[in-house]
Amino acid sequence: MPLDPVAYEPYTDPDDFIREVTDRIWVGRDVSYIVDNYEPDSIVHGGLGTVIGRDGVIEGSLMRIAGTPQHVGQAEDVVWEARGNDAFLSSHLVFASDEHLVGGRPTRVRKRTIANCLYRRGRMVEEWVVRDELADCLQRGIDPAAAALQMRFRGYEGSMTKPAPADVLTAGDSGPRPDDFRPECEMVLEFLDEVWNQRRLNKVPAYMVRDLFLHTVGDQTIVRPDGYQRDLLSLVAPFPDARFEVRDVQTHHAERYAGLRIAVLWTMHGTYHGTPAFGPLTNSPVDLLGVSQFLVQGGRIVREMRVFDEIALRAQINATRGAGEFTDTNIY
Repeated sequence: MPLDPVAYEPYTDPDDFIREVTDRIWVGRDVSYIVDNYEPDSIVHGGLGTVIGRDGVIEGSLMRIAGTPQHVGQAEDVVWEARGNDAFLSSHLVFASDEHLVGGRPTRVRKRTIANCLYRRGRMVEEWVVRDELADCLQRGIDPAAAALQMRFRGYEGSMTKPAPADVLTAGDSGPRPDDFRPECEMVLEFLDEVWNQRRLNKVPAYMVRDLFLHTVGDQTIVRPDGYQRDLLSLVAPFPDARFEVRDVQTHHAERYAGLRIAVLWTMHGTYHGTPAFGPLTNSPVDLLGVSQFLVQGGRIVREMRVFDEIALRAQINATRGAGEFTDTNIY
């Protein structure tokens, strides 16, 4: 079923819509446009929890823009897929290389954000946004542990409190989806189950090319199967019982972005009782929200763009200790 233009007017398609609307708000600084762009009862899920209502988005955006008024968010990819004939779900990968004063010297800080946005008839209904705040801390010379102590983990509400969809290829958190690129989607979901959940790391070469790229948090680039295995081990070592659940999937094929990309919204659920990477162990559960965009060529994964908020994860762990002298943190 073709997508009705009411879903993205006055722009040419959802890709154009997402890039132009984002630029208008974040680069053009038209903060008031959020009133036209978001439903009053819109829901936003981030690394620090859920915010319900448009006012929280307006206030949070204003604070972020004021904190980095020279910010330019460059669209690195837009993976969009229809949700019925008047709506779409986009996965917007944003790259920034803004200049900050660090120790009195101008310093370029590179970081990525992924915003998964459900738009219906041109209005934001629900959003899942993750930022690489670890990259920001490391490049500014800020101790990640100290940064996390200033943040409050609010907890999740709404769809994020429900079990993950049973058949995500039929319907994810954003609703029913078209059955596009099923063989490639099944391959990616099988990869996540076999390698991420069952820890069959030896199977990475069966799904990914030898010259693979993983762009992940901390502005790190990992190459080759061996590097991918090591990175995954470091992610789950603090949470040895970690399980990953897929909450949504969208696909899009475009020459502009090198072909077929499959975006996966995932959550990791585990207990902090393994490697003490984030301070003393708590034996308490954590929920980590993340998005991975996989580039698939010739039936195999050649690149993964993975974003989650490690600073928010630290804040969540701190909350179980009763640690931190925080204020009401901006989760947007």
